[in-house]
Amino acid sequence: MSSDPETEPGLRAALRAAASALKSDGVPFALTGGYALWVHGAPEPTHDVDFAVPEDEVEHAAASLAAAGFEVERPPEDWLFKAHRDGAMVDVLHRLQGDPVDSPLIAASGEQEILGLRMPVMPATEIMAAKLGSLSEHYCDLAPLLGVARAVREQLDWPRLRDEARDHPFAEAFLLLTDRLGISGPASG
Repeated sequence: MSSDPETEPGLRAALRAAASALKSDGVPFALTGGYALWVHGAPEPTHDVDFAVPEDEVEHAAASLAAAGFEVERPPEDWLFKAHRDGAMVDVLHRLQGDPVDSPLIAASGEQEILGLRMPVMPATEIMAAKLGSLSEHYCDLAPLLGVARAVREQLDWPRLRDEARDHPFAEAFLLLTDRLGISGPASG
């Protein structure tokens, strides 16, 4: 992914401001998506920042971000809300692959220091599983995922990803490609 120096500082500032607000207001959350993968070693994203919150904390999270100066937007999708500030977008997800985000998922996210602020970061395997689960005939761009998989390959639970991809042809195709390119560990069975 190409770098956009004009966008990245805005995204970084939005990441810090949103995490700081959620943290100070006691909203359970974890950094997810592209920025979490960046923390794990992938290229820095240039589109948005993603956080996951438990489904029962959505209104608390929205109020927290609104109080921190974000403009909260409720799109038609029923699994997230968006928060905008200074031209940067933060997606706050409360469902991943149709399943509600819950406290155990947030608790499984190890805390790391990002841009001078400690926050929970979702494990790379959880994020990759969600990304593979979102592949479909309407969205099947594997190129960005290949770069991410290559960057974080040692941190991924490949057997788990293979198990979760079973009967999902787009995810299976991606994993076959990572096998053939030598990105993943050898497939068993």
